[in-house]
Amino acid sequence: MSARSPRVLVVDDEADLRELLELTLVKMGLDVDSAASLAAARALLAAHDYQLVLTDMRLPDGLGLELVREAGAAGRHTPVAVLTAFGSADNAVVALKAGAFDYVCKPVALDQLRLMVASALRLDHGAPAAPPASRLHGDSAVMRALRAQIARLARSMAPIAIHGESGSGKELAARDIHAQSARAAQPFIAVNCGAIPEALMEAEFFGYRKGAFTGAVDERDGFFQAANGGTLMLDEVADLPLAMQVKLLRAIQERRVRKLGATAEEPVDVRLISATHKNLAQCVEQGGFRQDLFYRLNVIELSVPPLRARLDDLPLLIAAILGRLGAAGQPVTLGPGVLEALSGYAFPGNVRELENILERALAFANGGVIQVDDLSLKGARGAASLPPPSSPAADTLPSSLPDYLNQVEREIILRALARTRFNRTQAAQLLGISFRQLRYQMQKLNIQEPEA
Repeated sequence: MSARSPRVLVVDDEADLRELLELTLVKMGLDVDSAASLAAARALLAAHDYQLVLTDMRLPDGLGLELVREAGAAGRHTPVAVLTAFGSADNAVVALKAGAFDYVCKPVALDQLRLMVASALRLDHGAPAAPPASRLHGDSAVMRALRAQIARLARSMAPIAIHGESGSGKELAARDIHAQSARAAQPFIAVNCGAIPEALMEAEFFGYRKGAFTGAVDERDGFFQAANGGTLMLDEVADLPLAMQVKLLRAIQERRVRKLGATAEEPVDVRLISATHKNLAQCVEQGGFRQDLFYRLNVIELSVPPLRARLDDLPLLIAAILGRLGAAGQPVTLGPGVLEALSGYAFPGNVRELENILERALAFANGGVIQVDDLSLKGARGAASLPPPSSPAADTLPSSLPDYLNQVEREIILRALARTRFNRTQAAQLLGISFRQLRYQMQKLNIQEPEA
């Protein structure tokens, strides 16, 4: 006995449009039920399991958006797509923010409808039972929350804007979203928007026909065509020039692109993820980024934390990096104080900087053992980064310079010890002195470790 065809529910009060949608979906080999109101849709949803719900935004007895929220509240994984008036960007964005899988503009373009339905059905039938291993290592609370958010976002077609400092892992987060989505078997294309010359941008993004310009000796697809069916990541999107932002906005709204030299547009089915280390909202205020494009890209925000906010993950990250860098059969280990020294560093370059530090240290290490001196942490947090000690007024002098200097030194050492919970090895690293020097100064200044 053959497997039952996927079942789709169409909800729309316009009989002609409902019939058109039903015919189109039936021709795709799907079983279709239809409803003209929210009440009728709810009754069908209670009686049957559907692989997709396609609903109009406005119905006689309410908004189709209610079905989106109800499906999410009930814990259902049924994708819900909405029909919205052409050019109504506000409604589309509101639907996506509410949890809609995708949207289709009226009047309905049937090629776009088929692409969306195919993508939704891959989501229901093609998603793996267990998610693939994450590229984002770490067991801290912020990383567990990030991975959980990624798992939720992977089920949607909504554009995602990833925020985070350089080197924090924005592209890894985007790749995880793609890998856990129904598009996992399709291409993932990452584009560094700041690395493309402005004169070549349109050709690179949308492709070109043979003879479209001098040097176009053959036809070539652009990034949108290369990512068709999959995910397109626009890294450092804030670096796009304004002229290209206009063209990109049109491609997103129309879901069609036109190659240079072509007369007709072609549909593209692409899930967009953008990323930047800049504050896009601030770029909009300063006139460097279009507000309408920001609105379309920033539907859902995902923040990747900096490494200094998850230093508990250092051991896992270090093990993963050294496992990748070390030669086969030659394990790499950390010498005394290395982990403490790394824990006291601010990592302005985040995980990418950690990789560079370990790779450089491994090149200097003897016998596969990395020592503190191999790290070359010139920018490590030292005494200079500690808050300034109390000092006398500018127009007065201390009564005893040695006593004053001892007091200043004592305050600084006590703050370093408090910051490290009296871990003297780590405190010495913070202060840029040896463990022996710190122990001597503690004895001289009568600084004693508190009793447990």
